[in-house]
Amino acid sequence: MLDVLYEDNHLLVVNKPAGLLVQGDETGDKTLPDLAKDYLREKYNKPGNIFVGVVHRLDRPVSGVVVLAKTSKALSRMNELFRSNKTRKTYLAVSLQKPTQTEARLVHFLVKDATKNIIKAFTSEKPGSQRAELSYKLLMHREQFFLIQVNPVTGRPHQIRVQLASQKSPIMGDVKYGAPAFLPDKRIGLHAYQLEFEHPVQKTPIKITAPLPDVQPWKIFRKDF
Repeated sequence: MLDVLYEDNHLLVVNKPAGLLVQGDETGDKTLPDLAKDYLREKYNKPGNIFVGVVHRLDRPVSGVVVLAKTSKALSRMNELFRSNKTRKTYLAVSLQKPTQTEARLVHFLVKDATKNIIKAFTSEKPGSQRAELSYKLLMHREQFFLIQVNPVTGRPHQIRVQLASQKSPIMGDVKYGAPAFLPDKRIGLHAYQLEFEHPVQKTPIKITAPLPDVQPWKIFRKDF
């Protein structure tokens, strides 16, 4: 069942649950576009092929806002918005450790270690590296949980995960980048909370917000959002 946040003739925006793939992999598990096609087929009684374009991706253990395109024109225009950094992305992350600074702008150069399937962050440029930039600030501390707002400028694979880990504040459940333990279902404490962009056809401002998941560690912060 899709949690639809916004829909018109051009776009379908959903609140992706942690654990759902945006793009297929070797597991062969059903993907978000598969579910979106099922939803559109049933809602509009459409037989045959249905176009659903993936505009951007969230890692499997991450929840939150994902934009899908219902037309090729919307897909190409949305792709360009993301490529040219004309979107504003706001993520919320939970860590068990306070970041080194309560607020900072981070620039790293990321290199993928294919043998371990992890990303390594360096403070200076390396051969084959990708520049990654974000800003973050510590929003609140409840019980043992630290809630951090993150606004990425670039959209590199695992960027937020590895850059927060570089601040001694690995995301909760993200054992790959230094968290002490897994969360249930191997989800992690990272949520794509809000996305702002100009509509690719109507040219109007759009702001989409995905409610926080109704599970820990998010439950403790839900009343604030």
